[in-house]
Amino acid sequence: MTIPRADMPLPPQFVFDNPAAYELMMGRWSALVADPFLDWLALPPGLAWLDDGCGNGSFTESLLRRQRPATVVGVDPSPEQLAFARQRVSTVGVRFLQGDAQALPLSDASVDAAVMALVLFFLADPQQGIRELVRVTRPGGTIAAYHWDMDGGGFPLQPIRDAAHADGYEPQKPPSAWAATLEASEDLWLQAGLLDVRTTQIEVCRDFDSFDDFWRTAQGNPRLRDFFASLAPSVLQRLKGRVREQLGVAGDGPLVLKARSNAVQGRKRQVVHTQVASDAETAY
Repeated sequence: MTIPRADMPLPPQFVFDNPAAYELMMGRWSALVADPFLDWLALPPGLAWLDDGCGNGSFTESLLRRQRPATVVGVDPSPEQLAFARQRVSTVGVRFLQGDAQALPLSDASVDAAVMALVLFFLADPQQGIRELVRVTRPGGTIAAYHWDMDGGGFPLQPIRDAAHADGYEPQKPPSAWAATLEASEDLWLQAGLLDVRTTQIEVCRDFDSFDDFWRTAQGNPRLRDFFASLAPSVLQRLKGRVREQLGVAGDGPLVLKARSNAVQGRKRQVVHTQVASDAETAY
């Protein structure tokens, strides 16, 4: 695994600006991963959590339902996503802040557990994002993330990407897709000085009413939406037909698709206090 050099130019920041479309496209996928991910973390109730890159509150909602946290703070750069999240989750002890995952608006050592759900590969500088997670987490706390297995074909919209590639097109990947592999995740967590680093893969299935239902959800991805808009109608129809063929869908019946995420967790080091005896205590 090759981590980009520090002197390489950073890709532009990626922000989702349509929370309702995001919910149909990715929020529901994320919710499917959230439960097995939280089971794997196996953390006790009553903790202070950070949902870093909370988006429209999909993971926050799962967190409240499964973990019974003492507090949750969600951070996201999109005002539109945050407005949706505040309507979705209005529980006491939950607050949503606008901010950058690479410069979190939180104090040092202010949470017990910090999580990125489908966020790391969207950051221009994943290493800085992880440093921020470490900074705001208390010693002994958990830092974890899950992200789609982009290189392994686990992305929920992979059939569209594959069909576009076969047609000679290359829809743009997330800015730091390299960070989504299991190997990269483990390396990034170890380089951040975290202990007990573990990784796992989580596979989920999602039901769609029809192929057209699946195709509509893809419009919620801003880059795919722009890509579709750039194509001539005949080319777009050919692409759509290629995706249908690839999925083996002949009619308008229900469709079941799989996706796979890579997850990683680690623990922040405890602070070691070294007591220095005073001259009076050591004199004899």
